[in-house]
Amino acid sequence: MSSLVQLTNIVQPLLTLLNNSVETTQESTFTNATQNATASDAPLRMPTDFSSLMGFIYSISALRDYLKLIVLGGALETLRRLYSASYSNLVDRFFITATFESEDVAFSWMMFWLSSLPQWRQFRDFSVSTGDLALGGDALTLYEDDDEHLQQRRKRSVRYLPSYNASYRMWYKGRYVTVSRVKEESRWYSDKSTLTITIFSRDRSVLDTMILEAREKWMSARSDKIDITPVKSWYGDDWAHVASRPKRSLNSIVLDKGTKELLLDDARDFMKSKKWYADRGIPFRRGYLLYGAPGSGKTSIIHSLAGELGLDIYILSLSKTGLDDASLNSLICSLPEQCVAIMEDIDAAFTHGITRDISGTDLEDPRNRDPSRQGDDDNPEDSPNDKRDGARTSGVDSGCKITLSGLLNALDGISAQEGRILFATTNRYHTLDPALTRPGRMDLHVEFRLASRYQASELYKRFYLPGTPEVEGASTDEGEGDAVATSDSGYVTPTKEGPSPAPTAPPNYSGASHSTSAPKLSRKRVEHLAERFASQIPEREFSMASLQGYLMSYKVRPFQAVDDVEQWIKDTREARDRRADARAGRAQA
Repeated sequence: MSSLVQLTNIVQPLLTLLNNSVETTQESTFTNATQNATASDAPLRMPTDFSSLMGFIYSISALRDYLKLIVLGGALETLRRLYSASYSNLVDRFFITATFESEDVAFSWMMFWLSSLPQWRQFRDFSVSTGDLALGGDALTLYEDDDEHLQQRRKRSVRYLPSYNASYRMWYKGRYVTVSRVKEESRWYSDKSTLTITIFSRDRSVLDTMILEAREKWMSARSDKIDITPVKSWYGDDWAHVASRPKRSLNSIVLDKGTKELLLDDARDFMKSKKWYADRGIPFRRGYLLYGAPGSGKTSIIHSLAGELGLDIYILSLSKTGLDDASLNSLICSLPEQCVAIMEDIDAAFTHGITRDISGTDLEDPRNRDPSRQGDDDNPEDSPNDKRDGARTSGVDSGCKITLSGLLNALDGISAQEGRILFATTNRYHTLDPALTRPGRMDLHVEFRLASRYQASELYKRFYLPGTPEVEGASTDEGEGDAVATSDSGYVTPTKEGPSPAPTAPPNYSGASHSTSAPKLSRKRVEHLAERFASQIPEREFSMASLQGYLMSYKVRPFQAVDDVEQWIKDTREARDRRADARAGRAQA
């Protein structure tokens, strides 16, 4: 009201001035009318003072109308601004507004929580999603087939989420709440959107309660999953959540005794030591360097440790095209306080063509042997290193612009994020710069060697013990176990009445046929077979990945897996020698 009074005080003198000018002009015009009657042919004189000027202007009807419109328009605009300011002031005083960006994890919390509310079922405008937000619980489950066995494999969870450019009104704990979602308009491809929640309340604790409730709902639905977040493919200086993966049990990882316990105990102790680090002025960071042969379980143990610690995984590839020191520093700084960051093949950032070949090292020293050659030679197919060598000799560059000083600054510089656990992997341990592997950057170095006989035995048990422990009707006696396992295929051919069908030629294929049916063996029998299998495996010659690939081809044939492993070792060694000769021939050429 005070602003309206001020506007009236401004407009009233102006109108009075206009009226006085009009009266003065009319009197002057009437007085001079008789004088100008005899001089009608004289030229028109322009007014020389302000009053005459105003009278002249006001005598023109068009200008007079324009002045009225200007005054009226100014008054209306002033009223509009007063209303807008009053409304904004009212909203600021009595409403709480929160905005959630789609690139932030809190956006997923709120979207999932909203779709789980009972009052959400009353709305009629939705955006249907089967993505990561469509977790179990209150989601609608759709089956694509009525078959009982296919239901577990072909079901989909659907959630009804807030749609774009729609407004929703509901009540939360006695407060009036409005929800809206807007998609960002851009000429470039973008999935960015903004969720805005407005609460009729002056107490911000209502918003705090809402966010905490949404987070707890989200975390409970994802208690058995971890988020996998790599670097954005089109920007390169930000993270982009791409998938969620089930947690992997540590029992599924077969390593040398004490390796899993060492890493898990060290990481757990670090997570509980934040105050200890702060009291001593030490940056709260921990780095692990896992090195050794490919296929020895480095990436698998990281996945399992992240699940045990309840931390999400952020993957940073130093060989990414276009990645430079500035973008690397920005990525490291934007990591959350508690997470697992992975830098796989950390040596690749400083190698032309991202090759793993080692030159100038003493190959007679077992610690300096080329682990990539050991791991790749387990595979009878062409080695990935052969392809990398071709890329290197053809002059293909990785496009990486990271320098060693830039990497060191990102790891433990002033702007480096604290609270994170960094895992770096490499297959060329002795080629890394000592400045990169010193304590404070890589605090714990763990070697992953090729498979031992102990690992081979444990891996065999993993294949044939799960699902076949002493079930009802299965024998536990050694002799009876042999009788049960007379058929190694795991299949039982049903008997049918009538003549047998004519035999047909078996299909021609390569690879391992997948099946879940296996003979029922006692634990004692499996342990005996595992000892026989491990006794034929050379110590530290094959990777765990190669042994797992071999057992996959004998998934339902435990006896044949033991009988054929000697021939498989012979064939693998011959294939390794052929590839070595081929590489030597290419080097001479």
